[in-house]
Amino acid sequence: MRVILLVIAGLIGLAGAGFAGIYLRSEAMLRDVPERVAFDVSLPKGADAIAQGRHVARTRGCFGCHGQDLQGKDFGEQWDWPDRAVAPNLAAYAREHDAATIEAAVRQGIGQDGKALMSMPSYNFARLSDADMAALIAFLQSAPIIENPLPRARLGWGPRLALITGEEPHMAELAGLVPQLSVDAAAEPQRAAGEYLAMTMCNECHGFDVRGQSYWPPPTPDLMLVAAYSREDFATLIRTGTSGGRELGLMSLVAPDRFPDLSENEIDALYAYLSSLIDEPVAEDVFWRPAGGAE
Repeated sequence: MRVILLVIAGLIGLAGAGFAGIYLRSEAMLRDVPERVAFDVSLPKGADAIAQGRHVARTRGCFGCHGQDLQGKDFGEQWDWPDRAVAPNLAAYAREHDAATIEAAVRQGIGQDGKALMSMPSYNFARLSDADMAALIAFLQSAPIIENPLPRARLGWGPRLALITGEEPHMAELAGLVPQLSVDAAAEPQRAAGEYLAMTMCNECHGFDVRGQSYWPPPTPDLMLVAAYSREDFATLIRTGTSGGRELGLMSLVAPDRFPDLSENEIDALYAYLSSLIDEPVAEDVFWRPAGGAE
């Protein structure tokens, strides 16, 4: 009996050491982030700036994850990764932190504690301009705070292990992988405007270069397919998430919440850029589109 108890105690000790090792290693990796780039931009004032910030928030999905009143959202059992996903109350967060802290979370994937974030899609905002970033912060700071008690977010053991094995990089790393904008704004202002929109709206789901992704399920298509649509049909797709009366999966949920706010000029620009991709080469074997597709 004593031998059995010793064996059990030894196994418990090994398990405890293993969990401690996973925790310590994952914490070290979460703190291993690039030096935070300082955001020292004056926030705009006035109704127009606030309206632009609201437009950025709507078209980039802030309301979808953080609630229609920015009151925050507990995803609970809706999302089993991480252990407990909780989107904070953005109106309160914007009052409690300075602009540099907010910007670091949004564009750089680095939280207020200096650690990398794991579920905030900072790669979708990595190429957001300073002007739009400043307008977004100004809007968030102006939004009324709706009290909404939220539980504490929990990362959980699965994501920590995935981080250690390299299966799931953190957001500070992913934000650094987003390609730079490349269209010459002076030579092609409309396509450049469309590229900016695509690379700060569409790459959340369609790969960091909007040419499709197969790393996370479900896989999403290369947006060069927009070339097959008329401008009118594209406008219907982007605003409703439907094509020919058929709902397009996740797009049918995302589009109605975000993209009716797009102006006609923005839709023109987005269509001009995305439809031109049919003539552009596609990068091979990038992180979000690994050779052979998703595992």
